[in-house]
Amino acid sequence: GYAVLSAELPGGGWPLGTLIELLVQQPGVGEVRLLRPALAAVSRRPIAFVQPPHSPNSLAFAYLGVPLEKLLQVRASKLADALWSAEQILKTGSCGALVFWQQYARTESLRRLHMAAQSSETLFLMVRPLASAADSSPATLRLCVRPAGDGIAVDIIKRKGPIRAERLSVTLQPSPVLLSPHARVRRHTSTPVVAGSVPSTLVAPV
Repeated sequence: GYAVLSAELPGGGWPLGTLIELLVQQPGVGEVRLLRPALAAVSRRPIAFVQPPHSPNSLAFAYLGVPLEKLLQVRASKLADALWSAEQILKTGSCGALVFWQQYARTESLRRLHMAAQSSETLFLMVRPLASAADSSPATLRLCVRPAGDGIAVDIIKRKGPIRAERLSVTLQPSPVLLSPHARVRRHTSTPVVAGSVPSTLVAPV
């Protein structure tokens, strides 16, 4: 979905069956819009949001081509319960994608989730604070995401292959707010995205 980012990701897209980290300045900077093409592509199976910062807006997701009946929201009062839920989702391989928002997680917890993800073909992303970039992580792909102009600025701080020092500028398609109880859908801004099929290779489209 975003050629400038696809060109820099191993295999040309989001890797499946592994831990990916999106390190954001703050939740809601555009991380869900960034994932929109990939979520639409894997939506033949449920899409799980664990500990989202706000309730997903149903109209917005329908507008972007993600079937409402495929959205699964998991909220837990304790971190241990949220980690357990995410691990079970990965172990069963029941979801096409799992997006887990978490302020803090120990390295051993990340390692357990990464191991669980390797047994599946689930698109697994953890959304964590920018400050986590200084912490060690078993993630095979780590991106720092900041708001910038009409999209986001992306720094690739870990990937398979050569290191990239230059910052990427990714223009995001205008869309309604995805994680807000007060979102409004403006259908004249763009055409809806049609959900595609799961790719045969272990890479989801950017």
